[in-house]
Amino acid sequence: MEFFEVVEKRRSVRTFSDRVMDNKTLNAILETADLAPSAGNLQAYRIVVVRNQELKQKLATASHDQNFIVDASVVLVFLADKNASKGKYGQRGVELYSVQDATIAAAYSQLAATALGLGSVWVGAFESQVIAKLVDAKPHEEPIAIIPIGYPTDMPKERKRKNLDEIATNM
Repeated sequence: MEFFEVVEKRRSVRTFSDRVMDNKTLNAILETADLAPSAGNLQAYRIVVVRNQELKQKLATASHDQNFIVDASVVLVFLADKNASKGKYGQRGVELYSVQDATIAAAYSQLAATALGLGSVWVGAFESQVIAKLVDAKPHEEPIAIIPIGYPTDMPKERKRKNLDEIATNM
């Protein structure tokens, strides 16, 4: 798929078939996330790949019962590695750059999933401490996003977006 077509086709998908994602497809998504820009090229994040149904159920429960998470073929949990940025960037690295790194990698994973014909959704509403414990996060790792990915059974319609003059200011 051509880049702008991928961006236009990306939707928040919450209904997934039971089709299993193969490792080649998963690796393509992870390799794309690995290419995401990061502050100082530190890649201050870690991605936890979840296929286990019991763990997906626990993630869904800790995400305020967003049960569609269970139906995804794979769930990616993006953790900001606060220590990775601290040495080079101090407190700004801890509070911002590590979070940005994880966020950009998560967004790249969603675009890769779309390009490969899969659906995904950004889950940001969750009990952070519970998620951290479920994925064995280290004390310096903070959950930033949960990205369920799978083969969609229903593709949401395009939503109206703001006009450019509402989001961009010329100076």
